[in-house]
Amino acid sequence: MPPLAHGKSRFGPPINIEEEMKTGAIAYSQGDYYQSRADRNGVSLLNYIHAIFGLLRQKQAETVLMIGCAGGSLATMLTRAGVQVVAVDVNPQAFLLARRYFGLPETVACRVADGADYLFATRKKFDAVVFDAFRGGHIASDLLSEHVFAQAFKRLRAKGAIFVNVHVASDTDDSAGRIAAALYASSPDVRILDRPGKKYRNAIVMAGAVKGLKKPALLMEPAIEAKKLAAKLDAMQFRRFKSE
Repeated sequence: MPPLAHGKSRFGPPINIEEEMKTGAIAYSQGDYYQSRADRNGVSLLNYIHAIFGLLRQKQAETVLMIGCAGGSLATMLTRAGVQVVAVDVNPQAFLLARRYFGLPETVACRVADGADYLFATRKKFDAVVFDAFRGGHIASDLLSEHVFAQAFKRLRAKGAIFVNVHVASDTDDSAGRIAAALYASSPDVRILDRPGKKYRNAIVMAGAVKGLKKPALLMEPAIEAKKLAAKLDAMQFRRFKSE
C-alpha cells in the first residue's frame, strides 16, 4: 500500500506516514525509525509514550511542555485526560501531519521553534517538561546539555519534573546514564525507567520531584495491541543511577 504521506524534510531523513494493512495502525517514520505509531484514534502503540503518560498522570500534571512532536500521540492522550499541552517542534510539517493523520487536538498549542530557543524565550511555567526530540533515529543531543536542562528546570512549577526519552541500543549503551548525569547537575533526584535485556529500546530518564513515582501501568488502552503494550510496560523497571 502506498504511504498516506511522503515528503522530504530539512530536519532529517524523509518522513513517511503509512497505514499498516495488517493492524490498521498509523505509523510516522523517518528513515528506518518510528517517531510515532498509533491506533486510528491517535492513542499511541509505543510503550515509552504510555510510560511517560502514566508518570505524568501520577504527578497530576495540569500543564506540560513537550519538546518534539512527530505524530503528537502523547499530546493527544494528555489533552484527552484534561491536561494543557504546549508542543514545540522545529519542523512545521510535523504539526500538519499530526493534526491530519493522528488526530492532534486543536487545543494543543503548537510552536514552531528550536526547543532550546523556546525554553530560553518563554516565561511560562509548567508542571512538567518532556524531551522527545529526534532527527531520524538520532537524539537531538544539542538539546540535552546541562545548560539546556538548567533552563528547563527554571520553567518548572513547584514539585515539577523533567522526562527525557532516550534511545538505548543495548545494556552496554550508557546514553541514559549520560543524560541522567546532565540532569543531576540541576537536580539531586534522578531516576531511570528502562527495559533491560532488550536491544534497541527506549528508556525514560527523569529528574525533579520524581522520588515517589511508581512503575506506570497502561492507563489509556489503544483499540489494538493493548495486551502486547501492557506486557512491554510491565517489563520496564526503575534502575539506579550512579552519580559518580
